[in-house]
Amino acid sequence: FVSIVGDVNPTEAQALVDRYFGPGIWKAGENPHAKHRPPMPRLETSRAVVIARDKAVPTLQAPPGGSWLAVARAGIDSVALISQDALRTGGPDRWQVQRYFFPGTYLFGQSQKAFLPGLLLLIAGVWFLRSPRAAMSLRELAIPLAVAVATPLLVAPLEAIGSMLAISIGGIVTIAAMVPLAEGLADHVDDPDQRRAVRWLIGGLALAATVAVVGSAVGDQRTEVQTLVWALTGAVPLLPGLIAAGPIDLERLRAGSVGPGGLLQATELAVAGATPLMALATKDPPFLWPLGLWLVAIALAGRFTVRPLARLATRATLQRDLVVAATEAERARLAADIHDDALQELTLLVRRLDASGDSEGAEIGRTVADRLRAICGDLRLPILDDLGVGPALDWLVLRIERLAGGDVRLERSDDARHNPDVELAIFRVAQEALANAVKHGRPPIVVRYRSTPSGISLAIDDAGPGIADDAPESAERSGRFGLLNMAQRAEAIGAILDVKRWPAGGTHVALEWRPR
Repeated sequence: FVSIVGDVNPTEAQALVDRYFGPGIWKAGENPHAKHRPPMPRLETSRAVVIARDKAVPTLQAPPGGSWLAVARAGIDSVALISQDALRTGGPDRWQVQRYFFPGTYLFGQSQKAFLPGLLLLIAGVWFLRSPRAAMSLRELAIPLAVAVATPLLVAPLEAIGSMLAISIGGIVTIAAMVPLAEGLADHVDDPDQRRAVRWLIGGLALAATVAVVGSAVGDQRTEVQTLVWALTGAVPLLPGLIAAGPIDLERLRAGSVGPGGLLQATELAVAGATPLMALATKDPPFLWPLGLWLVAIALAGRFTVRPLARLATRATLQRDLVVAATEAERARLAADIHDDALQELTLLVRRLDASGDSEGAEIGRTVADRLRAICGDLRLPILDDLGVGPALDWLVLRIERLAGGDVRLERSDDARHNPDVELAIFRVAQEALANAVKHGRPPIVVRYRSTPSGISLAIDDAGPGIADDAPESAERSGRFGLLNMAQRAEAIGAILDVKRWPAGGTHVALEWRPR
């Protein structure tokens, strides 16, 4: 708006505008910038309204060809004020004008264009993430992830109003939209203590972001403050996503210790945590960058990077599973051969020796038969198939106690049976851990086993000097195939294996498995 205040009538005002801004420039509803920029920067919008004042009473002259309703609905970008004393000195080219700008008018008009993309992101995001095309880990986060990505665009018109209340509400709503996604990502952190720490981190980041938003709304609109608000708000889901993903060890990947599911899930969780950060940075029309570039980069990375790594991990996992399956098949074959052939013939031999009166030879034969039966049990334990891991551990602990020369104690609770492959893997881990405890540790040895419908927990502790700190990581390089075998067994069933040394000495082997 350009306001001309003074002792002039509308005709004189028209002449003044034509004189100082050029003939034909001043027309209601016409954009003066479409022709040429006037020499005096007083025409700010698409229409000029002349306020003329006579010597007695100020009067408003209706805009030519327009209505005051249209003028009232138009956004005001700036207001120019001039005092009566300034009107009496000089002319329009020398007047001292106090000008006030309202950038929120332009920003509000532009930000309204962000609402429709935000709504489309919300609807399309929920539809895609809950479809079979999306990964299982992202289906659980479909609604929180779509809401977190779409909310910055949906609240953009509210924040563009520019008032303290509008900026505060918009920022707090955005932070609140990030928290459910962050909580969902925290649920993928396996360690309970770490999960609890991540939730405290989420609360701290949300509180810090809220303080930054309110501080920005109160009046500090500097770029540094806006960047701080963006970083703190985006960090609410970003850090839990990175923690849930965890580091990707390429050496373990090549060795087959990281399955394709674990690799893909880690990548998906990291991307899910980072995507809202990109949405928060998408603030300018046409509201496509940088979120659009980020989504394109995700698609390209999935096509040319993650999928090849997943195929590599799939091949390594398949090879490992084939080796484990072949090993178990060979164990079962050897156990059957020993039981059906050698043990049967040995039993007949013992009977003949007893019948012939050679009691010493018969006793030697019985000792050999007992050892062969123990070997059959190690190769394939029938009690494991029939009764489960708990009774099989009872049998194993009795055998180990004779070899350990000290106390070996079992604390078990059997409330549920699980998949035979899972029980076999857990028993083999316990078998290997007890063999290592006898070989490298000292009694007492304590085995704790608990099986419930929600999962299986196994822990084995000894009183020896303890395992080296880097032994689990360097198992393959140093030839510790027992540790490597335990790690592969645990990875095959999706369990978590932890092998460490207690500060006071002794080795702790813990395995946690949860059905998925």
